[in-house]
Amino acid sequence: MLDSIDMVFAALANQTRRELLCLLRDEGPQPVQQLADHFAMQRPSISEHLKVLRDVGLVSEHKQGRQRYYSLQGAPLQEIQEWLLPYERFWKERIASLEQLLAEENHD
Repeated sequence: MLDSIDMVFAALANQTRRELLCLLRDEGPQPVQQLADHFAMQRPSISEHLKVLRDVGLVSEHKQGRQRYYSLQGAPLQEIQEWLLPYERFWKERIASLEQLLAEENHD
């Protein structure tokens, strides 16, 4: 399981790939050229980024006529969220302890 999470984190480490995911999340499935229009790079470069995202399962690709459409796939992000859950609990507990300490100091 950790290997797939490592691959997803590696894919997400690139700002362009994160922006592609945001576009697909916010605007739905899109062809490569429509995605490329949002960036100051050529379509082949965007295609390479989409390949990385597709290889880790963050996007899917389907052909419609002569165009390839890409869609966001959330399953790998769910794996990351599950991995992060203990850390979220850790910080919530820390914040709750701090809030309790501050409340006690205000009552003194």
